[in-house]
Parts: sequence; structure tokens; C-alpha cells
Amino acid sequence: MPDYRRAQVAGGTFFFTVITHRRRQLFHLEINRKILGNAIRECQTDWPFKLNAMVLLPDHLHTIWTLPPGDVNYSGRWSVIKKTFTTRFLADGGCDAKVSAGKRRERRRGVWQRRFWEHTIQDEDDFQTHFDYVHYNPVKHKLVKCPGDWEASSFHRWVKAGVYPPDWACGNYPPPNFPVTEEEYGETL
Repeated sequence: MPDYRRAQVAGGTFFFTVITHRRRQLFHLEINRKILGNAIRECQTDWPFKLNAMVLLPDHLHTIWTLPPGDVNYSGRWSVIKKTFTTRFLADGGCDAKVSAGKRRERRRGVWQRRFWEHTIQDEDDFQTHFDYVHYNPVKHKLVKCPGDWEASSFHRWVKAGVYPPDWACGNYPPPNFPVTEEEYGETL
């Protein structure tokens, strides 16, 4: 059995990839996007963190968080978010995918992939690379031609703040060149 070790950097900044069970396309529906957004905001009330960037695609999400000083518990936050989403998703008529009897005994549902991908942000360059990766992801997956065309993204907030021009990474910009492999973002092709 693998031994999953997580970085324990108090007050650190982290990039995450979280994937639905068997890559089910749950987030193409607005109601499910709203349920997830509410779950995240409720978690932030009890377990504060800064949400630096986020993109929600049909079957996965990428996000960058910064935890409060002295805090290392992002796993607890993801547990709360996943459980809250799952409970409300199922109560709202959503259905979980079939899972084995053993997984049912472990109280697992067929909504989320077990665990998540985490990368500890090392410095400003690493932050910028992952920040751009988050916002470019809908283009990478050929869902849109420009990051600004994807609604479920913090890209729009950062355009308003003057961080990105509205046409960033569109036809008149070369696509970002991410210097790491797909495995380092938690989503193999």
C-alpha cells in the first residue's frame, strides 16, 4: 500500500488538483457548481484559507490556497468540502457512481476520486507558473479558445484586478509554456 506523505508547511501556499470519481462530468451543471462553491465558502468560515486562484472544469478542479500562519491542515479542509458537497449533491437528486462493497464499508461514495494532488508552492516563479496553469486549463482541455471564455474561473477576478489583460493566452498571445510535466499538475493525459 502506498505511503502518502503530505507537505507540512505551516501557513504555506499550495496548488491542488481534485478529480471526480472516474472523471464523471458533474460540474457541467450550474447547480453542482453552486453546491461546490457553497461548500468551499462554508469551509472557509470554519477553516479559513485564502483562495488565490481556481478553475472548475466538468470533471476536475485546480486551485491555489494559502493557509493561515501556523496552520497545515489542508487535508481536513478538503475532507469537509468533499463531504459537504457529496451530502448536498445527493440530497439534491444527484447519484453516486457504483463502488465496491468494500468501499461502501469504508463509507466511500462514488462522487470524488479518493485523495487529491497537492504541490507546495516554492517561490514567486512557482506561484506564477501554477497561477497561469489554473487559468489556462480550460484552453488546454479545448473547452474554450480563451481563458476569459470560461465562466467557472477566477480569471475574471484577476482581469478586473489588472493582473491579466482580458485577451491573455488568446490567439494574439502565445500559449503559456509550462516547464513541468502533466504529472506534476496531478492530471495525467
